[in-house]
Amino acid sequence: MNRLALAREMNGQFRNGLTPASGVETAVHGIAAVCDPLGALYLPDARILVVSDLHLEKGAAFARRGMLLPPYDTLATLTVLAAVISRYDPKLVVSLGDNFHDRVGSEYLPEEFRGLIVNMARGREWIWINGNHDPDGTVDLPGRSVDEMHYGGLTFRHEPKGGRQAGEVAGHLHPSATVRRRDKSVRRPCFATDGARLLMPAFGIMTGGLDLRHKAMAGLFDHESLIAHVLGRDRIYSVRFGNLSA
Repeated sequence: MNRLALAREMNGQFRNGLTPASGVETAVHGIAAVCDPLGALYLPDARILVVSDLHLEKGAAFARRGMLLPPYDTLATLTVLAAVISRYDPKLVVSLGDNFHDRVGSEYLPEEFRGLIVNMARGREWIWINGNHDPDGTVDLPGRSVDEMHYGGLTFRHEPKGGRQAGEVAGHLHPSATVRRRDKSVRRPCFATDGARLLMPAFGIMTGGLDLRHKAMAGLFDHESLIAHVLGRDRIYSVRFGNLSA
């Protein structure tokens, strides 16, 4: 079951008054957090929901460059986002940059999708962190655009800074992990954390991943403490870095 199918199933469970299985509890710089199987991070004490790298309107951005992709990515990503918002009912949603795939994505966003975001934001705050794909912020959407956000010892930004940054929650690198099961290797998006900082998986349906052993990840984590919380079909699998496949 992919994330879109799981989100649709979760939405059905909400309508029927059922509660889906919980994510995996962790902590970042002493702040309690939950890694959700759909790729969102929830901070229960502050009721903050964090997602990263939505890359909305990616298909439209490619079409503007003459490369045609199936135009369903925005609706699919917003469907998954609606599921996690329905589940946690956060007070604040933080989207960690690359919210749109290019600078004009939010300006040209179809009204149908704009309305979905407006409905999700009703009754809650919304922060759009600026990313390298969309450094100018959003246009005519709820909430506000900032370069960074700080809360309770945590710093939310798009691109992780080099070296050890205690309390940093970032996106950009789209971490993924490779796990070997019997005679087959499976590579999946993951949350990556050593307890001091956390990197978010890409939330966008059409967004790829970068393996935790890639050189771009060098120096970001204490490998002895690093755990990959891997997104499975319908749950999180927590694997120590040393047990991941090369």
